[in-house]
Amino acid sequence: MATDQHHRVVIVGGGAAGITVAARLGRAHVDDVAIIEPSDKHFYHPYWTLVGGGIVKAEKSRRTEASVMPKKATWIKDAAESFDPENNTVGTAGGKTIGYDVLVVCPGIQLDFDRTPGLPETLGKNNVSTNYEYDMAPRTWEFIRGMTKGTAVFTMPGGPIKCAGAPQKIAYLASDYWREQGVLKDIDVHLVLPTPGMFGVKEFSDVLDQVVARYGINVHFNSEMTSIDGDARKLVITDHANDDSTTELDFDMVHATPHQSAPDWIKSSPLSTGDANGYVDVDKFTHQHVRYPNIFSLGDAGSTPNSKTGAAVRKQAPVVTENVKAVLASQTPGAKYKGYASCPLTTSRHKMLLAEFDYSGQAAPSIPLINTKKERRDMWYLKKYGLPFLYWNFMLKGRA
Repeated sequence: MATDQHHRVVIVGGGAAGITVAARLGRAHVDDVAIIEPSDKHFYHPYWTLVGGGIVKAEKSRRTEASVMPKKATWIKDAAESFDPENNTVGTAGGKTIGYDVLVVCPGIQLDFDRTPGLPETLGKNNVSTNYEYDMAPRTWEFIRGMTKGTAVFTMPGGPIKCAGAPQKIAYLASDYWREQGVLKDIDVHLVLPTPGMFGVKEFSDVLDQVVARYGINVHFNSEMTSIDGDARKLVITDHANDDSTTELDFDMVHATPHQSAPDWIKSSPLSTGDANGYVDVDKFTHQHVRYPNIFSLGDAGSTPNSKTGAAVRKQAPVVTENVKAVLASQTPGAKYKGYASCPLTTSRHKMLLAEFDYSGQAAPSIPLINTKKERRDMWYLKKYGLPFLYWNFMLKGRA
């Protein structure tokens, strides 16, 4: 099949996963690696919770894409929009056909605000915001800072999302701020969770039970916000554990986390799992596609059942790098990812709980001599300073 250009390895997506794998391949002396990425900007998404909490300015999370692009990689400044795995090609929005020997798919995740009726119309106004978008996170802080009484609601949808702890973290940062201002007693704080408990790992769930009790937060388990009317300042909470019974709640402020899924063009592609979320269908250990052995996926767009975090990408990238090298050498991929992910849970404006876990569902601490199963002030400095430094200076350069 005729192509406009051909590369040994083509990576779709220049976010955390794509840049890290490209950098690692370059350090492993794999030549002719191309990255398809349309954006001029690269974002450190974990900062957005701190932006919404008034801790960090949004600009701190943004750098140019050119500044993180590995020097050995070819940057195709275009958007991928289709796959033809039978002919080993990727189609782009600019009308190009890019051929590959091995393909790595990591375009990130899609925010499906429209799956919650009323949410797109009210986002950014009526004191409704989200930390899941760069432009919206500062509005979250604006709404938190301006609130002195009333009802504040923090929501989380069902299904996989980026950083499943983020919907809780902003609730704790806001509550701690209101406590400092002496107004928490006048604010009715609600946290809407689709899960039966605070967290999937008991050690961390027990700590978070104490956190919500400390702030007096009303937690709605097994529940979702299923509609919102911003102008009327009302929303509906559906309790899935009780025959989908509904409760209408008046609000004065909402932080809304949207439903999320693979990008629509991934869902409709031959690489998809074919279900509603439509992620790239890969083996959860090797990241190799279940039908096309020269295709891999990692990060938020992959079907692996781990928590979708940057920490997961950091552990997935070495595995994908080794397995891409194996396929290029006509060998069977042998490197395996064990499901590690971590969620730095900011439980106040000065403390953090570092939740680390893997496919076993058990705690998987990685820092020796430190008990990370409790709230710690030193972990707060890790969140604010250490992890961003690691990201920009080591992870994106293929060194960590």
